[in-house]
Amino acid sequence: MTGQFLQNDHDLMVRLKSGDREAFATLYKLYAEQIFRRLMRLVKQESIAEELLQDVFMRIWENLENIDLEKPFGAYLYRIAQNLVTDLFRRAAYEKQLLDYLIAGMTELYNPVEESEHKAEVKHLLQQAIDTLPTQRRKVYILCKLEGKSYVEVSQLLGISVSTISDHIVKASKTLKNYATNRKISIVLIATLLVFDLV
Repeated sequence: MTGQFLQNDHDLMVRLKSGDREAFATLYKLYAEQIFRRLMRLVKQESIAEELLQDVFMRIWENLENIDLEKPFGAYLYRIAQNLVTDLFRRAAYEKQLLDYLIAGMTELYNPVEESEHKAEVKHLLQQAIDTLPTQRRKVYILCKLEGKSYVEVSQLLGISVSTISDHIVKASKTLKNYATNRKISIVLIATLLVFDLV
């Protein structure tokens, strides 16, 4: 990189730290592709890399005060990306252990009638939780999380930016988690939903 480019980078970081959305959009355009390539090398799956990319930039936007103007912006992004991938792998290992445990237990206790009732109960609880979301957020969550569409596809479908979609997903996930916690819906119940792909 040239010294001029680095200087421009620093200027954008200063503006970003003060909450300048145009600076954020410019830095996104400058760095998104290279961060995405790095994430693809680590996770090997486009949809996961795409979601992590949005999470990286959401972290930046939500923590503007942590931006160190003395360090290269690219290095800061790479560190956040690496931390998110590490967290992802850690969660995946835990979820695999949990699912293995659940599947083993369900094999021993299998009862077709009870299983059908249980699925219906979990599906009903999930629908109640989703229904609490604002209309646009509910649409975004259903399209991305339940129908498996990418952020880009949903952006084109609804005519809103990818960063807005990412914001909706983050806020929807927090709402659903709080909904489950407040109603004492257990992690086993939620994991069962995922195992059986009830939606």
